[in-house]
Amino acid sequence: MRTIGVGLIGTGYMGKCHALAWTGVKPVFGDGPQVRRVMLCEVEEGLARRRADEFGFEASTADWRALIADPAVEVVSITTPNALHAPMAIAALEAGKHVWCEKPMAPALADSERMAAAARASGRVAILGYNYIQSPAVRFIGKLLKTGAIGRLTHFRLEMDEDYMADAEAPFSWRGARSAGYGALDDFAVHPLSLISTLIGRPSAVFGEMSKPYADRPDGGGRRAVETFDIATTLLRMPDGASGTIEVSRCAWGRKGRLQLQAFGSRGAIVFDQERLNEVGVYVAEGPEELQGFRQILMGPAHPPYDRFIVAPGHQMGFNDLKIIEARELLNRIEGKPSLAIDFEGGLAIERTIHAMARSSREGRWIAMDQA
Repeated sequence: MRTIGVGLIGTGYMGKCHALAWTGVKPVFGDGPQVRRVMLCEVEEGLARRRADEFGFEASTADWRALIADPAVEVVSITTPNALHAPMAIAALEAGKHVWCEKPMAPALADSERMAAAARASGRVAILGYNYIQSPAVRFIGKLLKTGAIGRLTHFRLEMDEDYMADAEAPFSWRGARSAGYGALDDFAVHPLSLISTLIGRPSAVFGEMSKPYADRPDGGGRRAVETFDIATTLLRMPDGASGTIEVSRCAWGRKGRLQLQAFGSRGAIVFDQERLNEVGVYVAEGPEELQGFRQILMGPAHPPYDRFIVAPGHQMGFNDLKIIEARELLNRIEGKPSLAIDFEGGLAIERTIHAMARSSREGRWIAMDQA
């Protein structure tokens, strides 16, 4: 059986998610290559060695270029801060490696374009960490929309909220620096856009607004001006006449991992919230009026690939399981099989939409995507 060697750059929150995914993908799905965890990279040698021991990697380094150069590494997982994605991904692709890079692609559109060009030129597989589209619930929603279960889609709303920056006195971090990008727009709104592009399609025009709830934050002994926007709202027009909205905030007290989708059709509606990722609400306007209402459908083995994790409904999948599915989709694409992952081309379309939203906020007008 074929073995594929993996290298991991970055061992924070998402780095650990990737490590768990690479550990679990073979036991969960059974097919595909054996995964060999070859090398792990962190900013300091001691930390790299500790993480390699914890995550089960054979070797460690503080030099990401050395990891990419290792001939045993065939796939590179990149889970570093956003500004580092482009140089690492491009170097890996130019070295003939496959790439699994966390979203967003890069703060600058030009860097995202360079990443997509490098992927095209390399002939390697390059996907982005849009794990929410891998949820059995989201796949089920896609099936409902495709089969017309709620009729013609007329309007949709997506909200993504967390509260890790809700405290005005939380210390300044790299997410508040201009080098990180726009803020909530490219940090968060890319996820709703991944759902929209997967389930519905790409918008034809956008109208965006970004806002900054806190002007500065504690930094050392003083305060530092916040250079990014922690809240963003966008209106969307779709080519078929449907409309939509995206609202995102990193300062929403009480919200921990909310990614809510509401889809309204000519004959019903669908509701989903990532904080309850094993449930989908479906309303179909048919039958006696007194019996109409939302049905709460609990995910189970009838909603693949739930069945590869748990044999009974109601036992709940989790966030890290979605990363395992994503790793499977990457391996499928490497092997030339159908895959639901968003590659760098699809990611670039999302990035262009994000920059159009930011431009709309600056200029106060609708931006047509064919002119963005």
